[in-house]
Amino acid sequence: MNYDFSQIEKKWQKKWSETGAFSVTENDKPKYYTLEMFPYPSGKLHMGHVRNYSIGDVVARYKHMCGYNVLHPMGWDSFGLPAENAAIKNGIAPKKWTLSNIDNMREQLSELGLSYDWEREVATCKEDYYKWTQWLFLQFFKNNLAYKKKSFVNWCPSCQTVLANEQVVGGHCERCKTEVGKKDLEQWFFKITDYADRLLADIDKLDGWPEKVKTMQANWIGKSTGAQVDFALDGSDKKLTVFTTRPDTIYGVSYMVIAPEHPLVDELIKGSETEEECRAFIHKMQFLNEIARTSTDTEKEGVFTGRYVINPLNGAKVPLYLANYVLLDYGTGVVMAVPAHDQRDFDFAKKYNLPIEAVISPDGNPIDGSTLTAAFEAEGIMINSAHFNGMSNQEAMPKIIDYIEEQGIGERKVNFRLRDWLISRQRYWGAPIPIIYCEDCGAVAVPDDQLPVLLPEDVEFTGQGQSPLCTSESFLHAPCPKCGKMGRREMDTMDTFVCSSWYFLRYCDPKNAEEAFSKKAVDYWMNVDQYIGGVEHAILHLLYARFFTKVLHDLGYVSCDEPFKNLLTQGMVLKDGAKMSKSLGNVVSPEEIVGKYGADTARLFILFAAPPERDLEWSDTAVEGSFRFINRVFRYVDDHKAQVSFGASYDASALSSADKELRLVLNNTVKRATEDIGVRFNFNTAISAVMELVNALYAYNGDNAALISECVCKLIVLLAPFVPHVTEELWEMIGGEGSVHDQSWPTYDESALVRDEIEVVLQINGKVKEKMMVSAGTSEEDIIAAALANEKIAQFIEGKQVLKTIVVKGKLVNIVVK
Repeated sequence: MNYDFSQIEKKWQKKWSETGAFSVTENDKPKYYTLEMFPYPSGKLHMGHVRNYSIGDVVARYKHMCGYNVLHPMGWDSFGLPAENAAIKNGIAPKKWTLSNIDNMREQLSELGLSYDWEREVATCKEDYYKWTQWLFLQFFKNNLAYKKKSFVNWCPSCQTVLANEQVVGGHCERCKTEVGKKDLEQWFFKITDYADRLLADIDKLDGWPEKVKTMQANWIGKSTGAQVDFALDGSDKKLTVFTTRPDTIYGVSYMVIAPEHPLVDELIKGSETEEECRAFIHKMQFLNEIARTSTDTEKEGVFTGRYVINPLNGAKVPLYLANYVLLDYGTGVVMAVPAHDQRDFDFAKKYNLPIEAVISPDGNPIDGSTLTAAFEAEGIMINSAHFNGMSNQEAMPKIIDYIEEQGIGERKVNFRLRDWLISRQRYWGAPIPIIYCEDCGAVAVPDDQLPVLLPEDVEFTGQGQSPLCTSESFLHAPCPKCGKMGRREMDTMDTFVCSSWYFLRYCDPKNAEEAFSKKAVDYWMNVDQYIGGVEHAILHLLYARFFTKVLHDLGYVSCDEPFKNLLTQGMVLKDGAKMSKSLGNVVSPEEIVGKYGADTARLFILFAAPPERDLEWSDTAVEGSFRFINRVFRYVDDHKAQVSFGASYDASALSSADKELRLVLNNTVKRATEDIGVRFNFNTAISAVMELVNALYAYNGDNAALISECVCKLIVLLAPFVPHVTEELWEMIGGEGSVHDQSWPTYDESALVRDEIEVVLQINGKVKEKMMVSAGTSEEDIIAAALANEKIAQFIEGKQVLKTIVVKGKLVNIVVK
């Protein structure tokens, strides 16, 4: 019988669909929630998708065979800018374009034989989903975790929308690569900073996450401990407050810098001799995003404001500069500068001929700051610091903060790099923000019974100017829920990361029309036992999902406070050493591979070629090798199906040496595959072990039908998570009952892993001269005696002095002679 993959795969996909093979409900079994990050429905799968979803499918199928009640859902992260771009370019409504793409990709996923519970499918762009995204927004709003403020934001002039800091890569829009500038807009924010401490501390709970991802999150949250200090503005009753992690250097402050967008700047520069120069500088900064401004490669620039501030510790009057590297939304927007002990400050001081005052020296001896050729940034002894002189700078730090608090000029402070999450987007294709603005009542929440606020269809997509929502009169005007007076709707939509910050909860209860999810269902399934996706989401989606889960935990909607127990970040699929991309012309289409070799071959190659967390190099030769291996398995089972008997047994004590060797390989394969899949996720080595079993079966020259039957049955079951279609066919071929995927995962016999005889390598002075077989359990003394008595070894050592013998148990004997 030939391996007709096309007929076999269609047959089983049809049967799985008709029988609802992968549908699950809550039951008394232990649960296991396997989840891959859901895709944006661009229309076509790429090899990165195939790898991600194949990894998850192996885990889901394996856990099901181990007796777990496995939830393995799929859906669509389906809001976003590409749909709007398609509407502008092709005149296709975003909804129509998106739903068509979803249909195409759902079919492609089904052709890969993935074990998804399609009854739980969600799409974030559908009303029955974004109704609850809006409801969740309102829970944040009602609990003071959502607010609106005017803010300088990253603005992409091409996409005509605001970007989060994380969506600006190298100063450019991550989507269209246009240079990003700044714009002052009223924006909605989520107060993720209220959870900064917990998000940081609870990283310690994430034992099943890669250290790299945990480090990236910790660095992004960026906790700093120091002091907040007030510097009086000379000639005014106003104060400028700074945050510093180096209170030991305050006596060395020789100038101050302030963010050009700081609200006090206009007042500070008004009427000064440098006002015109300052305003030109401020205008220039509006076209630079903060990534570019703070880059180490960017030259530090500034302009003197004409104003001075007073150092509260020594009374020194120091100049105040505008500077490109100071940001309003980090710290206080004002930075004290100590050029003697900070290289960035040193470079700026040299450029603008500002004084340099040393307050730390290596040995406590005075340092003339004007003679420094670089900042002294090492630990040392305090100098020029009043009664703190002579202390080590580390000892002085807490004492200086104590003094600052005693004098009433500041306080201890913990600061975070993490900023509140900007969620406003000037786009159409997103979840509308459910707020109505009333002249009398202000910003009013849309009542729950009026959700969802639907996206209108009477909009124009021009690609220019304001959001397409602003072109819809039917959407713009709405009565105030409080007073009934006509108001206007919020015209921004939500960042798509809001939609993806809770989808894993909706999968637990996807058809619930009364609430976002029932607590009972979520408490049964959550948290996700194994989450799989790209490391590029480490400080975006993964952080936001953790934040959402903690908020919902605090509000009593879920019991867990972390969403993902274990995280696997798979590597990329490369071709010719580079990530596949159309621009490089190195894209391999999944449809092409499935059409030529079948989905099982595509899956087997992608799982065998590299460990899941490593990058994978595409190889046409290796794909063909995977296809040949499946054919080889198919032929063997077809040739030996008559020998399969599910009730057959054999006497393990009466096996021939060939039988024992095959039985050992079988049990070793089961052991290795179990550990490699269930513990280490080393799918490549698990497949390698199964390949060794197939080789052993072909090499076996015995006639023990019961042993062959055991090997064939276990071989099919072991391969089932990797190549689900052909193993279903082979299971049916040998007369197996039910689906192969409903069989229990094989167990192994420890006693079968012990050989009666072992091969020992014989060396003389470290060089291999001979091999011999000895009984397992032979003592070291007897092994040495047998080695010395070996005819070939005896010839080599004749007439020589044996200095010592070294035995590596079960492996070798090394005889040292001279």
